[in-house]
Amino acid sequence: MKGVTLSPMEQFRHRVSQWSRRLRAQPRQIVVMRMTRKWASCSSRGRVCFARDLLELPPRQQDYVIAHELLHLKHPNHGRVFHALLSAYIPRWRGVHEQLASDVQGGRLTS
Repeated sequence: MKGVTLSPMEQFRHRVSQWSRRLRAQPRQIVVMRMTRKWASCSSRGRVCFARDLLELPPRQQDYVIAHELLHLKHPNHGRVFHALLSAYIPRWRGVHEQLASDVQGGRLTS
């Protein structure tokens, strides 16, 4: 997409699409919406919701949240297998997780 400028929403949706292919995850629905208490959520029916504020974060933080939620489509809990997969795709994810968690507690989600 040389020479084409994508909006932050289009860029984010493209990242989700790339991660979906990479993880071989097939979400039924992707929603970007106002969320005030968490960065994202995933339902057992395959609906993945992301906070609008995520669009303002650096790509590494976006990638962590996207991969985390899409992996829940394959492993719904935070067990050993889930964390091993997350580590394989997002090395050093714990630091990103801690930063995002402190942002939520500090009121970072504001949209």
